[in-house]
Amino acid sequence: MTVDRLFQMFPPSPDLIESSPDRCRACAVVGNSGNLIGSHYGPLIDFHDVVIRMNTGRIKGYEADVGIKTTHRIMYPESAIDLDNSTHLVLFPFKIQDLEWLIKAFGTGFSGRSYMPVKSTIKANKDLVMVTNPGFMRYVHEIWLEKKGKYPSTGFMAVILALHICDEVHVFGYGADRDGNWSHYWEKLKDKKLKTGVHPGSNEYNIILQLAKQQKLKFYTGW
Repeated sequence: MTVDRLFQMFPPSPDLIESSPDRCRACAVVGNSGNLIGSHYGPLIDFHDVVIRMNTGRIKGYEADVGIKTTHRIMYPESAIDLDNSTHLVLFPFKIQDLEWLIKAFGTGFSGRSYMPVKSTIKANKDLVMVTNPGFMRYVHEIWLEKKGKYPSTGFMAVILALHICDEVHVFGYGADRDGNWSHYWEKLKDKKLKTGVHPGSNEYNIILQLAKQQKLKFYTGW
């Protein structure tokens, strides 16, 4: 029932740049690591056809290091932000409430509860909404991560999604900062022993390094 309503509200097929012999779809996946500070990657990131950002990753005040272009923003109800009219909202659902939130946030407003406050309504272009099959997260957890950690991070999911929809994948803003903390570039770190919680951060990071070594993607380490 919920899925039927979802398909009535949002496009049934994704709005993607199609693959063709004369086009190379270059994608920048921009993580939220503190190692972006001072990187001056902004212009390089903006040069890509597709720029994927996630959750509440900020742009204002950090343009020189993170760029200004966003074509796709991956989020959960718990990390939702308003988007402009040309950015795709990409939802990685893993519980039925995520789908219910999406339907209601574009309509009368969502009033359910989660493990943290959830935005009741959202501003975004309904025609650019993309929802991955919930089986995608399971596939990433079981095949790519061999069931390590409770579930994959949004960042790792974004990299695997990019490998599926892009010809060239360039990865920015992943891994620890220069002090070994897994921090966000827009936050002042209070907990100096900050690690990755329920996500298998070092496993994910090592897989990205391995993919870079195999030239499946290009990895920019920052600073």
